Formats: sequence, C-alpha cells, structure tokens
Amino acid sequence: VQLQASGGGLVQAGGSLRLSCVASGKISRINNMGWYRQAPGKGRELVADVSYDGATNYADFVKGRFTTSRDNAKNTLYLQMNNLKPEDTAVYSCNADGISYNNGVPTTWRYWGQGTLVTVSS
Repeated sequence: VQLQASGGGLVQAGGSLRLSCVASGKISRINNMGWYRQAPGKGRELVADVSYDGATNYADFVKGRFTTSRDNAKNTLYLQMNNLKPEDTAVYSCNADGISYNNGVPTTWRYWGQGTLVTVSS
C-alpha cells in the first residue's frame, strides 16, 4: 500500500489550498484516514481525520477553517484549507489504516504518505 499526497504550495495569508492523498495497492478497506502536519522545529500534530463512514475529528486550531473528506470509491482523502495563516506553514502528511486480504488471509496495516509542503506568507 502506498499513499501519495499532493496539493501543497505557496499561498498568501487568507488564501486557500486543497490537499489530496491517494491510497493505492492491494486494499480491501481503509478504516481511518488522517492529515498530520509538522512545522519547522516542532513535532508532528494531528490536523484532522475521518473514519470510513465519514465521521470527522479536527484539531482546535483548524476548526472552522479546514474541512476533511474522503471518497471511498477512489481511496482518496482531501483537506480543504481556507483562511490560511502563516502559522499553518508546515509539511502536511497523510496517514491511513486498513485491511487487505491475501489468499483469504486478512492483514491489517497502517501507512504514511510522503509530505507536501504548505507555505503561507504574511
């Protein structure tokens, strides 16, 4: 299983970006998908995540500005980021956990995608 994130870039404060994360490989079901970020000199923190049935969870610092969603048919996770602030500057990574069947044998997994850089200028 591989996760490929895209959509980062440079944007002015108050602007918007939309990140995507596509999961590929032998996937039977993806349970939870989430976005994390790591700013320079800081640890990685959860931004938002979404369960298979669409239940979402957001960090307080993005509530009302960011929206996460997923398309289960496309194994794709999205993050719509509005009203971006300079403090949102970070590398954003996606994470997913799920299950795959190989010859009828289930295997659970959890993978990280490579990050995509979001830079917000003031």
